[in-house]
Amino acid sequence: MHRYMKGARSERELLNVFYGKGYSVIRSAGSGVNALGPDIIALKDREAFCIECKAWDKGSLSLDYDQFEKLLEWEKNTSFPTFVAWRMSGEGWYFIKLEEFKKCEKSYTVTMRKTKEIGRRLEAILGVNSAQILEETAVQILPSANATPV
Repeated sequence: MHRYMKGARSERELLNVFYGKGYSVIRSAGSGVNALGPDIIALKDREAFCIECKAWDKGSLSLDYDQFEKLLEWEKNTSFPTFVAWRMSGEGWYFIKLEEFKKCEKSYTVTMRKTKEIGRRLEAILGVNSAQILEETAVQILPSANATPV
């Protein structure tokens, strides 16, 4: 139960950070219990993020195949950039793009070292248009119904 409480506390912390920056924020029901979707969805103006929160102090962070693929599905279906937010004790939050994880035998994994080298903090994702983030991550955004064909 301790691990669940630590995770839930971390999710609420990040939820409050986004709320304090003027975002409308939703914490998923059943977060931490099922892998049907991300823990947090944050929206403001024309920005939106899906965020899976992890509070982990080991040398690497892993997501099982099912959870990882559900996050990919969320990103594809919503066109919202989807991050894994990794809270490291004494260091705060790092934001990892899904394609920065490495596929391993039993999971998708990213090391603490790689995460720190990337060094993506909250400030790096705030104020950036969601479409720009998706473009940078090579996730194709479907054209809107009003788009003029080229």
